Amino acid sequence: MQREAARRMECHHSVIVRLIQRHHEINSVEDQQLPGKVHVTTGGQDDPIQMLHLRDRFRSAAQTALCVVRAEYQPNWGSLDSRPLPSWYDEAKVGIFLHWGVFSVPSFGSAWFWKFWRDDKNQAYVNFMKNNYRPDFTYQDFARDFTAEFYDPEEWARILDASGARYVVLTSKHHEGFTLWPSKGSWGWNAMDVGPKRDLVGDLAAAVRSQAPHIHFGLYHSLYEWFNPFFLQDKDNNFHTNEFVTRKTMPELYELVNNYHPAVVWSDGAADAADWYWNSTVFLAWLFNESPVKDTVVVNDRWGLGTSCHHGSFYTCKDRYNPGVLQPHKWENCMTLDKKAWVFRRNAPATDYLTIHELLAQLASTISCGGNILINAGPTHDGRIPAIMEERLRQLGWWLGVNGQAVYESKPWTHQNDSLTPGVWYTQKEGTVYAIVLTWPPGDVLVLGSVRPSAVPILFTHISMLGYQANRFSLHFGFKAVKRGLQVVFPRMSEVDGQWAWVLSMRGVYPATNHIASVAE
Repeated sequence: MQREAARRMECHHSVIVRLIQRHHEINSVEDQQLPGKVHVTTGGQDDPIQMLHLRDRFRSAAQTALCVVRAEYQPNWGSLDSRPLPSWYDEAKVGIFLHWGVFSVPSFGSAWFWKFWRDDKNQAYVNFMKNNYRPDFTYQDFARDFTAEFYDPEEWARILDASGARYVVLTSKHHEGFTLWPSKGSWGWNAMDVGPKRDLVGDLAAAVRSQAPHIHFGLYHSLYEWFNPFFLQDKDNNFHTNEFVTRKTMPELYELVNNYHPAVVWSDGAADAADWYWNSTVFLAWLFNESPVKDTVVVNDRWGLGTSCHHGSFYTCKDRYNPGVLQPHKWENCMTLDKKAWVFRRNAPATDYLTIHELLAQLASTISCGGNILINAGPTHDGRIPAIMEERLRQLGWWLGVNGQAVYESKPWTHQNDSLTPGVWYTQKEGTVYAIVLTWPPGDVLVLGSVRPSAVPILFTHISMLGYQANRFSLHFGFKAVKRGLQVVFPRMSEVDGQWAWVLSMRGVYPATNHIASVAE
């Protein structure tokens, strides 16, 4: 990869050298046409006027080439971090994560099943295998049962669309090394060679783009693999060799981008190796400069030891990261519907799943503080999105159908959450302030401590609720300034569309000056 970067720079350099040489040749011809000398031409190759025009054209071309080189992102974090965030990502707000792989076959405990069983000797995993499988059973034996016989990518796309998500990220390869596409570098350990016998990545990419073209398709990719011999060899060499990177990691990343054109490249699994071992900056420079998605792609921050929460289009920092306060850099809360795992667990009780209220609380607190939310679901080994997860996603989509204008393309407001009433989070868009109220107020009366109306509220302040249409037989919204802030009288709950989290739409309101700094709730 370093040779490729050097080749590109050499190519740019040679173009400029040729242009400058041609520029000098033209100048020398121009200098020969001295004042006072008679030089008769017939418009041929020695025509000084033509040569002057050519000189100007070559000068312009040389300047353009120089500008192109200067505009390219260089393989260092200072340059890469200067790239503006493509606007679609911040506007999208809501994404769906799909953790799917050979670990979906045992469906026990974690996506880290293989490592916890074989490497860490975790007793729960050891006992699970001892009680259910023959003594010589290997992790690779699970792959043949990764059948995906019920996998319907068009139906998955319809579920994703129904969820209200604006992007999806599929695990193309987790730390186990099994690829969900026919990778050229993973012979015998990919979804085409064993198990489903199909290109799971390509099928979902095509389905999403045909069924729900407004949803951006993205891919997760693990840099390392727990038990790959080349990685273990590099690790034994203190990462001063990079056989694994050059043979496996980088070819896979280039293959994924060139074949599937992901809008998100979600990297993970940097282990204890620095970004220079992974050649991360070289790959990202290519991704931002030359790849087929160079203008639209976004990347996260897991590209080597020390890069998390410091470098990338958006920061994830850690799993389930939700700081509860406004952040200076775009960030993402990658979290799970199952409170305890990133995969489908056959033995998970219903109480281990987030309720729709808990999910909306995560959504509200995330977007109010400038983040996106990436909600994980774990498909089954046979290709289904479990019913309880599908239900949560459809509930989320229904809520977004009513209240989406407070979410999509919104920006953080002056205050993120209310200083007086817990469970109220703010966003804004095009002059409207939205208050996402997670709990219906006692006595139908809500007091907001962070909002004040205009000086003449009857004329300039307007408050309504998304999903509620007042008429002559129903209550119009009443509000007034009170000592503690702004008092709002809600209608009867039976007259409102929605059972969870209600959104006030407010125009002509201003941030209260006595607001207490936002804190995580």
